[in-house]
Amino acid sequence: MTFLRTTAATLTAAAIMAAPVMAAPEAYVLDSSHSQVLFSYNHLGYSTTYGMFSGFEGQISYDAEDPAASSVSVSMPVTSMFTGWEARENHFMSGDFFDASADDLVTFTSTSIEVTGDNTALITGDLTMNDVTKEVVLDAVLNQAGEHPMAETPWLGFNATTQLLRSDFEVGAFAPFVSDEVEVTISIEAQKAE
Repeated sequence: MTFLRTTAATLTAAAIMAAPVMAAPEAYVLDSSHSQVLFSYNHLGYSTTYGMFSGFEGQISYDAEDPAASSVSVSMPVTSMFTGWEARENHFMSGDFFDASADDLVTFTSTSIEVTGDNTALITGDLTMNDVTKEVVLDAVLNQAGEHPMAETPWLGFNATTQLLRSDFEVGAFAPFVSDEVEVTISIEAQKAE
């Protein structure tokens, strides 16, 4: 009987030691200097107009072993919008569109992640803009995960795309002449939190 107990205990210990160690999700903070949201829309059928948001803050919880268990939460000031033409930016901040103040934010918080490939995923989340929250899906690519060659700390880089309707967020003035559809491209970097 002692032999059986000893053998069982030895086998149990060996099984525990042989079992893979599951890594917990790790926290990363966004690198604001290398994170942007680019947007584009059709202007009266004549041209494509571009702009961007910057000034990100946010955090990624990244699980390399189980990417579906990861999450992301980011925010940026509405007034960080840049289009290359100050009069246009002022118009976008006016009552025709955002009626924005300095503390108004665009926020995104993920609610689920569906892994679609070795480095791709669909990230579903709540986008809040102009005091309206809608569910959106980001088609995301993990560009690289590894040690940053200069910062010498773990780093992540992602790209993502989606399409929004301005009217969903009550900033649909002049549609359909100025397209309601807005193409969005996101590129972000994040460093492991200390």
